[in-house]
Amino acid sequence: MKRFLSSLAEGLLEPRRGGLVLFLCLAWLTLLAGIRPLMLPDEGRYVGVAWGMLSSGDWLVPTLDGLPFFHKPPLFYWLTGLALQVFGSNDWAARLASVIGAALATGALYLFVSRHGDKRLAGVSAVVLVSQPMFFAGAQYANLDMLVAGMISATIVCGASAILRLDRGLPYRTVLAAAYVFAALGVLAKGLIGFVLPGAVLLAWLLLGKRYRLIPALLSLPMLLLFVAVAAPWFLWMQKSYSGFWDYFFVYHHFQRFAHSGFSNARPFWFYLPVVLLGALPWSPWIVRLGAPKFLVDPPRCEMRSLMIVWLLAILVFFSWPNSKLIGYIFPALPPLAYLLADAILTWLQKRQDAQRADASGYLGGSVLLAGSLCVAFVALVGQFDPTSTRALSRQVAPLFSADDQLVMIDEYEYDLPFYLRARKNSWVVSDWQDADIPLRDNWRKELFDAGRFAPIKAQEVLLLAGELAPRLCALGSGTVWIWGKTAQAARYPFLSQQTVAFSDGKKAVWRFDDAQRRRLAECAAPPGSG
Repeated sequence: MKRFLSSLAEGLLEPRRGGLVLFLCLAWLTLLAGIRPLMLPDEGRYVGVAWGMLSSGDWLVPTLDGLPFFHKPPLFYWLTGLALQVFGSNDWAARLASVIGAALATGALYLFVSRHGDKRLAGVSAVVLVSQPMFFAGAQYANLDMLVAGMISATIVCGASAILRLDRGLPYRTVLAAAYVFAALGVLAKGLIGFVLPGAVLLAWLLLGKRYRLIPALLSLPMLLLFVAVAAPWFLWMQKSYSGFWDYFFVYHHFQRFAHSGFSNARPFWFYLPVVLLGALPWSPWIVRLGAPKFLVDPPRCEMRSLMIVWLLAILVFFSWPNSKLIGYIFPALPPLAYLLADAILTWLQKRQDAQRADASGYLGGSVLLAGSLCVAFVALVGQFDPTSTRALSRQVAPLFSADDQLVMIDEYEYDLPFYLRARKNSWVVSDWQDADIPLRDNWRKELFDAGRFAPIKAQEVLLLAGELAPRLCALGSGTVWIWGKTAQAARYPFLSQQTVAFSDGKKAVWRFDDAQRRRLAECAAPPGSG
């Protein structure tokens, strides 16, 4: 075993195998992306929006149950919808956009370090990054956080490369243009942080290095126009199509949610410190070596290390400031952390005497094996114990379900249900939509309620009050109706209590009504106008 671990480490440290190491890292990110069902609410929500784009054919307007959903920009939905179209509607394809974001962050870090540092450090940095359980889990999780982290990382390394090349009198415009394009894609991935965060990191690094004279060249008009040309058209079109879009998207979802404390997921300022340390195990203990006296003043690596420290601290401070915090927000800090940890590991290895080198290499190989095992174990445990998805119950219903059947959800919106059933009709969602508390709480009702404000006529079609369900069933011309809810809800709807539950998993119940069954309902047999 000791020989195997040493061989693993020596292969990793062989500069000529850097391309193979990068390829294996990228393949590793795709390995387990399809083994578990979508988690609710996030994965089901964002994949559901992408499925809505694909099934409706409208690739411009993100919709949740057919209602304009403007919480986030469209890049994730575009990539996911395209993946579903190319690879089929499955869980692996549903997570491909997140895999792309993780692969972009990994590849950008590797190429930047191999070009401006050395190939051994580049390879170890990539391995440390993809084997951090938090980073690996983010690559297997279908939401926007890893995609924007990849865009932010690519923007920073392209911008830093342009700065280094400009400072040395080398051609820099191509790589600078790439930085602006990635920044624009970051805006299309998750909004203003796509350029605010990398811009802040690069500006701080410029000022730290006293490279003030480079700023005018980096902010040239052609580059700014390139950024606007990529980032702006979708936002302009949405504002033209939906009055109030800019206020809702930028003012409310950017500034108010960042500054106010009334939103969900409130956490203390220091929340991300233990999250990062635990999420980077078993590598994170090496962070203590960053405090060594010579670490920051070592001339050959000082420039690179200063960039990574500025990058890491800027992300940590920015996302620690608002009261609302989610683990995925901190993903852009993981690439510089991986570099700093890899740097500390290699510095330690280089100081070992030849007689001790095998033991030291074995430690590196063992850490890689342990980190990979933690990643696999984490994803497997989540898949085993996550109770939120409807995939298992949907698979029971699917053989009898037609894409044009009508779905009805009572007092809970099952985000992943249309995706797993390949439904093409918008669901009817039954709840108390007149509740004055809906705008005050972050949940599925608020999301649908807000979306309905941009399309009030459509909202009347899909958002039903409890008393409207039976008349709607009776008025439906033809077709099968599937009602999803909880067994206890049958007491609120007499026609459900008279109908046999078609499928159940112990928590959720499914009732099926074909044309004949609906015609036999007492509510449908009553003459018009009778009580």
